[in-house]
Amino acid sequence: MVESAAWGHQSVSIEESLWKKLEDSRRLVFELADRGIPIYGCNTGVGWNKDKKVTREFITKFNSSMLHSHAVGVGPYAPVEVVRAVMLVRLNGLLNMCTGISPGIVRMYQEFLNRRIHPLLPVRGSVGQADIGNLSHIALAMTGEGRAEYHGEILPVREILKKEGLAAAVPAEKDGLAMISSNALSAGWASLVLCRAEKIRKAADVISCMALEGFGGNTSQLRMEAAKKRKYEGQIKTAEAMNRYLKGSFLYKANSSRPLQDPLCYRSVSQVHGAVSDALSFAEKELTVQINSSDDNPCLLTEERDITPSANFEPLAWVLPLEMLSIAFSHVSKASCLRAIKLANPAFTRLTRNLSPQESVIAFSTIQKTFTALDAEIRSLANPVSMDTFPLAGEIEDRSTNAPLAVQRLDKILDDLCYILGIELMLAGQAMDLRRGETFGEITGKGLAVLREKIPFYDKDDRILTEDIEAVYELLKEGTFLRKLNI
Repeated sequence: MVESAAWGHQSVSIEESLWKKLEDSRRLVFELADRGIPIYGCNTGVGWNKDKKVTREFITKFNSSMLHSHAVGVGPYAPVEVVRAVMLVRLNGLLNMCTGISPGIVRMYQEFLNRRIHPLLPVRGSVGQADIGNLSHIALAMTGEGRAEYHGEILPVREILKKEGLAAAVPAEKDGLAMISSNALSAGWASLVLCRAEKIRKAADVISCMALEGFGGNTSQLRMEAAKKRKYEGQIKTAEAMNRYLKGSFLYKANSSRPLQDPLCYRSVSQVHGAVSDALSFAEKELTVQINSSDDNPCLLTEERDITPSANFEPLAWVLPLEMLSIAFSHVSKASCLRAIKLANPAFTRLTRNLSPQESVIAFSTIQKTFTALDAEIRSLANPVSMDTFPLAGEIEDRSTNAPLAVQRLDKILDDLCYILGIELMLAGQAMDLRRGETFGEITGKGLAVLREKIPFYDKDDRILTEDIEAVYELLKEGTFLRKLNI
């Protein structure tokens, strides 16, 4: 749902029965406040100012002050699909009935999504313990302030609301805090990153199979009998997929001239990629809990007719899996680089040096510097950041997770990996073409054809490779490679 609403601009609907629940939870907030119960962000201040009282006469000014003072995010601004994912995740969180927010503001989230009003959202400024400094920019947009992307233009929000016939929201008791006290920036962004990660993982499986054919390697390491003895689910599924991609390949024919075992970067692909698959499944499971539950403080307990301070904004349960994924994809990157290096070495492939089509052509020699430089960047980005925090707000908020930074780093790793895998694809395709007359797998053969639609066989004269690299990068980044393979 997040992916289709974010990238596909799918409309969002809310079940009719939920509106009554929203009204009931809103009434409960007033009921509790009227009984004199201290409610954080409603009749008290927030953060270090939690000891200050907020009277009903001051509530509008208090909400305005809170949103303005908390709008501290800095650029760059999030792309439209991320803004949509953030608003959708926050909307879904509000429908857990744990905030007591005004139903009209919930409707505003729905209207912004369906009318394609996308507030300018700076992505930096959150330490990952509720993204208050960023979400305030969306909240202010709903009150008619700031600017937003609207059908391809950047316009003042007040002008957009007028065009659409919408009234600006006026936050009242607890509304301001409900709009900003959430990890929706991190979680919405992470949802899109994990969708991308799954596609890149699949592409890496296919490309490694093409590299194995270009390498002239063994398939013995993909025997399902052995994989099932190991019992790791990810390894078994990866081995099954790789056998499917290689079905019909010349590699399955016995060849006494092949070495008994290939280098580990070729031999252990199902194990390495399988571990990544398992890590990705775990991250998806934990993030699914996040986006379908409440991360609010305080937490309204509708069945108990009560409200309680909460630390449910703590996102470590899914930030740790994201950091694990960064490390996991670093292994994918390293193995891809190793396979690419060996594809250029005739001592392994018994093909030409640097996969040159003839003696006078230098071919793929210097390209090794590009993918190894990118791998070094990935290695640095894979370092965990969830521990790098300071005590803030009068040292009350004394720990955090840097969740947006963890998401951002994984996103950048995946982007770099599109280049690295793209280069491996180029080299694998060249090696496959140099093995003239061989029969390739059902999917790997199609993969070679898709590659050749973008870039030609490296033949006769040396050429500038930057354009080829960018072409295969786009092929993977946009998901075209997988779509054309129909997997």
